[in-house]
Amino acid sequence: VREAAEAGEAIFGNTDTWLLWNLTGGTDGGVHVTDPTNASRTMLMNLETLDWDDELLSFFGIPRAMLPQIRPSSNPASYGVTRADGPLGGEVALTGDLGDQQAATVGQVCFSPGEAKNTYGTGNFLLLNTGTELVRSKHGLLTTVGYQFGDDKPVYALEGSIAVTGSAVQWLRDQLGIISGASQSESLARQVEDNGGVYFVPAFSGLFAPYWRSDARGAIVGLSRYNTNAHLARATLESICYQTRDVVEAMQNDSGVVLDVLRVDGGVTANDLCMQIQADILGVPVSKPVVAETTALGAAYAAGLAVGFWKSTDELKRNWNEDKRWQPQWSQEQRETGYAGWKKAVTRTLDWVEVD
Repeated sequence: VREAAEAGEAIFGNTDTWLLWNLTGGTDGGVHVTDPTNASRTMLMNLETLDWDDELLSFFGIPRAMLPQIRPSSNPASYGVTRADGPLGGEVALTGDLGDQQAATVGQVCFSPGEAKNTYGTGNFLLLNTGTELVRSKHGLLTTVGYQFGDDKPVYALEGSIAVTGSAVQWLRDQLGIISGASQSESLARQVEDNGGVYFVPAFSGLFAPYWRSDARGAIVGLSRYNTNAHLARATLESICYQTRDVVEAMQNDSGVVLDVLRVDGGVTANDLCMQIQADILGVPVSKPVVAETTALGAAYAAGLAVGFWKSTDELKRNWNEDKRWQPQWSQEQRETGYAGWKKAVTRTLDWVEVD
């Protein structure tokens, strides 16, 4: 396999590369390409040159010949054309390619430095646009390419990945059996006015950004005889929002940018109470767009810009419409007291397992 890789006969790429290769012919003339956002996920790309990094390739022993060519995320020259006998039923130029979270950032039209979006799924992914400036994180975040449109300079982002958010609600349903469905977490949590002193840190597989502690494990703290399953449901929703604040604080420390609004998407945004708690914990408005499938929308935006279907990012911004906005209702004292309790709870999860 190594001999084939060094000869460029065994080739490697992320899912986007595999799709583009197959759509353009596969073994019969398929193109072997990717874009900077997907390439940056491999940890083999130089973020400044947007090319594969020789030092990293040498370190990992990966032949350059097996890697795809890196082209812009929105590519007027197109990556290639689909086969006439392919699944799209004709020859179609392929012009947009973005990684999952970067596509959601474009779908949320976060085109200006300081604009951020948070995707709530099984885990959470929060990206902050830092513009054409490459900000090296000193507070536990990832620096990534946000997108590159045509010949323009790449736009960078800071990214915070949270392992367990929506899956914590699934745990209430599947492991504890205190709810029958995800939507019931909201009605159960509404039975109480606050968390009753209970904090739930769902570090089932350790803590991701900004802590990066693989030795952490989940903990429910602050329990008393007074607490009920409603308090645990509320604490679960709050854990989603407190983990988001952890990442937002790290982003503000790295970039100096203070959020004025957080744009949100993903399944958990259907939980009205959770989004209200998010606004309360952050102290800034939380805004959800009409089109919830922002990842697919962002990829379409990149393709449409390349062929002139949309003329500019300003036109895309005008295309964005708000579905709902949650305004913060907590006092500053409530916010800081609650967050202090969360930080204290996090310390109880650390050093739980031995890590080599």
